[in-house]
Amino acid sequence: MAKCSFGVTVLLLIYGAILLGIIPEKTRSVVKACPLYCLDVEYMTCQSSGEEKLNPRCNCCLAPKNCTLHLADGSSVHCE
Repeated sequence: MAKCSFGVTVLLLIYGAILLGIIPEKTRSVVKACPLYCLDVEYMTCQSSGEEKLNPRCNCCLAPKNCTLHLADGSSVHCE
């Protein structure tokens, strides 16, 4: 019974260390926070679709990489 109890204790210590970040996980990912504002976007173009006018996204955080948001005032914002 003592061996089982010791094994459970070691297992709990390892899981606790992983949860606290002491032992880094390979699957840990970085979360990207998006700002909560919407630009006045008329349409969007992306390198992958050529000059095709795509449905607009609110801002670059929500748009795919290498796309350009074309704003209602005639200016544009390139999303990297």
